[in-house]
Amino acid sequence: MNYKLEDVYGLSRDIPINYVERDNVDNKLRNNLNRKKHITIFGSSKQGKTCLRKHCLEESEYILIQCSNRWTISDLNTNILKRAGYEINTSSKTSFSGKTKITATFSGKIPELYTASKGYETENTLGQEESFQPLEIDLNDTNDIIAALDHIEFHKYIVLEDFHYLKTETQRDFAIELKAFHESSDLCFIIVGVWLDENKLVIYNGDLTGRIIPINADLWNDDDLKRVIQEGATCLNISFAEGFINELLEVASGNVYIVQEACHLVCEEKGVLATQEQKTRVGYNISAKEIVRRIVQEQSGRYNTFLSQYATGFQETALEMHKWLLYPVLTSGINELSRGLSYRTIRTTIESVHPNGRNLNPGNVTQALKAVSSLQIAKSIQPIILDYDESNLKLHVVDKGFLIWLATQDRNDLLALAGLPPKRMR
Repeated sequence: MNYKLEDVYGLSRDIPINYVERDNVDNKLRNNLNRKKHITIFGSSKQGKTCLRKHCLEESEYILIQCSNRWTISDLNTNILKRAGYEINTSSKTSFSGKTKITATFSGKIPELYTASKGYETENTLGQEESFQPLEIDLNDTNDIIAALDHIEFHKYIVLEDFHYLKTETQRDFAIELKAFHESSDLCFIIVGVWLDENKLVIYNGDLTGRIIPINADLWNDDDLKRVIQEGATCLNISFAEGFINELLEVASGNVYIVQEACHLVCEEKGVLATQEQKTRVGYNISAKEIVRRIVQEQSGRYNTFLSQYATGFQETALEMHKWLLYPVLTSGINELSRGLSYRTIRTTIESVHPNGRNLNPGNVTQALKAVSSLQIAKSIQPIILDYDESNLKLHVVDKGFLIWLATQDRNDLLALAGLPPKRMR
């Protein structure tokens, strides 16, 4: 077959032709789809979370909700009902909490025959377009949402993409809802987000323990990445220099996006824009390290903006803790950052350089760490670069391109950009 370069290598909206299955990821997802539990798909930015979901699920099996940073829990529930087929209108009635109710009317294909007790306006037959009597719904009441979906016998998976974009309070509210969905219905949610803490939602609601199955999409080893390169090479009828492959795997830091982009760039420069008629050799006498440097350098503007914007925090404060959280990030080694910075390391480092270090208490540092994601969302830093793992008390860099970029920068220049003092010499 003849393939285009953009269908094989590089960032794609669709599943790339050289998609590689991983036993501990793809098979784990498939094996747990029928266990009637909620599923979280998590990992760093651009690590194949969405492709994993698309690869393992047919479009007909789920509805997709793309989360927004402006949504409240009622906004999220509204979108779930809309994607399920309801038309939403404001009602004149109010809930016990004083909030306005909505009317939800369903008009769509009926999956099977129903009885008159379901409240339909007309007698229906299999596959016909029918309208239900409008329902009065409190969008903040999980029981109403469950009842509305049960009313139309909805049974698809509900996928919440980019869950990390939601405000922290909305994430917490939905974690409470998830238990009710598990206890009072057969509905299953697949929640996709950028974080590295497999217990993130359990932290928000301890009752979710045992009710959520975490799938870590961040797990790419060198063998997996080599298969990605070779599968793509087969599709394009090319062969990469072994030295190029080995160097690329070394500098890519387990980032499938970097590998895909590097292969795309090398092919493009060689003039390989589609499947070759004759076997073509690429990647010879080319530095993979230089290619990767060029790729991450394109993100310099975004990374610099992240540092300057994050340092300002939500508002001006006496301790400026958000700015000082950047100090251990910008002064730690790449290997240490790859493993995640422990709470103890962060606190000790900040206390040693902060002007009021002696007056800091654990709450100052903890509060700032817990707001790491929400601050980035408030500053429109998307995708996010840092995330705090409350289970293991670690600060993670969830944009691996940032680590590669950081290794090429003058750290004191970055500290100055964030309004921080230069690194102290030991």
